[in-house]
Amino acid sequence: MSYGLYIGRNLTADGLAYLAGYGDEPSSHWLEIISRRQHGAESTVTVGVTSQADLPGLLSEIPQVRETARHIRVSYSYYKGVPAPLTNGGLNEYGVAVRDIWSTSRQELIEMTPTDQTGPNYSDLARLVLERAKTAREGVELIGALIARHGYADYGGNSHLIADANEAWVVIECAGGQQLWAAERLGPDSIRASRPGYIGVIPVDQPDHPDFLYAPNLVSFAVAQGWYDPAKKQPFNLNMVYGDGKGRWAGAQWIEAEMTARARRPEKIGFTDIVWAVRTEKLTGDTAGYGQIVPLISPAHDALRHLWHTPIGAVAAPFVPVFMGATEIPAEYRQHRYLTAGESSRFLDLRHALRGNKESASQVPQGVEATRSAVAVFKRVFNLMVQHHELFLPEVTAIWEAAERRLIQAHPDVVETAATLLKAGKADLATGYLTYYCRSELLAALDLGETLAASLDARSHLLFGISENPDPRSAPQIW
Repeated sequence: MSYGLYIGRNLTADGLAYLAGYGDEPSSHWLEIISRRQHGAESTVTVGVTSQADLPGLLSEIPQVRETARHIRVSYSYYKGVPAPLTNGGLNEYGVAVRDIWSTSRQELIEMTPTDQTGPNYSDLARLVLERAKTAREGVELIGALIARHGYADYGGNSHLIADANEAWVVIECAGGQQLWAAERLGPDSIRASRPGYIGVIPVDQPDHPDFLYAPNLVSFAVAQGWYDPAKKQPFNLNMVYGDGKGRWAGAQWIEAEMTARARRPEKIGFTDIVWAVRTEKLTGDTAGYGQIVPLISPAHDALRHLWHTPIGAVAAPFVPVFMGATEIPAEYRQHRYLTAGESSRFLDLRHALRGNKESASQVPQGVEATRSAVAVFKRVFNLMVQHHELFLPEVTAIWEAAERRLIQAHPDVVETAATLLKAGKADLATGYLTYYCRSELLAALDLGETLAASLDARSHLLFGISENPDPRSAPQIW
């Protein structure tokens, strides 16, 4: 389902807006930096879903643009009928950040979705916004144009949070094959949690309202179906008309109230408050595939844009900054066979492949697989911790917070060093410095995770032994 949180810049201690959250999928996740790329005039992109999807459809080709933007993203290996690799979003070189969050449509729309639906799926839309959009609004308009031209291949409805330094938009894409979508603008005083994505009242009597964009048939289709009667002079509530009708879910209400209370303090919302909002065990457990926090900055150089990343849910891993100017991700944080869909029937051995069974060869390079898997290491920390969370969770959280304090304190100097090199025209030195820094800190976090896992393992054995209870334990969660 995933989780997204937007905080407007008027509510933060540093005057920056933030987009944060996590992806909620069980398959393997890995961090990637994708370079800016040039494409031929006839290049296309494969989009859509297959017959294996919850709502089946067809793959199709849509035109590629001539140049796609550099971006940082987390990819994952599986969702039913959606070709891998998939992504929930990330950050691009223009400062546009994206989060994908499930948002169910009303049952009638789900039932009318054609079985041969085509067009971009939820992951395609997130990736295409990262590759093409230079502002958040441009990302919204891109989604609307793609749906109008190519359709939308959905699995029951979805949403995206798209943000830049100035504003953010919640975009809801509806099931049904009717090209229905709507978007609400969030500004500098906004706090919005998405799980699921949610839009309430749209002032459809003001079609040029600056805070809303939507499909041209959004109202007329609802009227034709008998779901909305303008003669009754009732507000057009998107969630009631096209969504699940439940309004904001309890978890979203809780975290929005918590962050609103922190925003009212004299010190407003600090970076550590946003870390807490993504880490809190009330919201984050084993379903969280990774954690992400994007400070929506306007730097002098795009290389200084960055996001803070955890390879699994932040409850069991520390946040580490990853800069746009870095050129590579350590192999330990790249795709491993652990939890990668299909790898259970493949080998790091070519004997079967050479006999004609090409599907038997692993998709993961042997050299990468030979390294430690950051996801596996921190998943071990998570499982050791949650079995006895009453004892271990406070200790583990304190360790992550201490590690992050060091990184937060060092951050201004890292940025100033890279900015000084860039200003002096030494882009290669700046790139090398940022790559070295990101690599060093990601590996230091991994070392810390292994040390902590060994400590938790030793004490768990001595204090509790090994549990064979088939029912896993976890801290209480709201969702």
